[in-house]
Amino acid sequence: MNTLELVKLNKHYGKKHALIDFSFTFTECVYGLLGPNGAGKSTMMHLITDNLDPDADGGCVRWNGEPVAKLGKEYRKQLGFMPQQQELYANMTAWDFLGYLSALKCIPKKDAAVQIRSALEQVELSDVADKKIGGFSGGMKQRVLIAGAMLGDPKLIIMDEPTAGLDPKQRVMIRRLTQQLAQDKIIIISTHIVSDIESIAKEIVMIKAGKLLTHGTVPELVQQVKDGAQTLENLYMQYYGGSDADVSV
Repeated sequence: MNTLELVKLNKHYGKKHALIDFSFTFTECVYGLLGPNGAGKSTMMHLITDNLDPDADGGCVRWNGEPVAKLGKEYRKQLGFMPQQQELYANMTAWDFLGYLSALKCIPKKDAAVQIRSALEQVELSDVADKKIGGFSGGMKQRVLIAGAMLGDPKLIIMDEPTAGLDPKQRVMIRRLTQQLAQDKIIIISTHIVSDIESIAKEIVMIKAGKLLTHGTVPELVQQVKDGAQTLENLYMQYYGGSDADVSV
């Protein structure tokens, strides 16, 4: 059983304290990381993926008990990351872009072709594999990034706002795909779209102003609702005011 431990993580950007003494242990299942924009979700994602370093003496991230900073390349082999920003090469085809990611992940060419074909099928982009990404819609670009996160059969998959720009049908497809992938993996979905995680996450982690607010299963969390129906949507509104919540199906 793989584990990912966040141990008293702290991160400053100048005077802004983006993440404050954040501790949590993830095991193999789907987690929803829920909070409004600016809550610290993306900072946490970048610390987990080793794209950012915590503050000096600002805690650490551990994979199966070992600090990820020491594991280096061995940790990154276990990691699949879908960033929020669509940083794609417009002149590359979807196939070439995934081939580039495969090379970065040191996946042998003969294996890469099989994995790329499978990933494109799962995100329903096989028919545009040879089309340039520059001509893709925002939703199609999101699906290319999701396919990239799947390469190499990682045991830890991080998705930062994975359904941004997707229509309802595509969002349902991504939810189903996430459930299929979660058999022996830790999957963390960072979002402010309540419905994207309500039905698939085994546990919800709610973050506010860089701190752990609460966590638990959906049935456990909705018991905290003080007024109105016991729904995750109402809990979100209670804790965050609902200013940027998207509860679309």
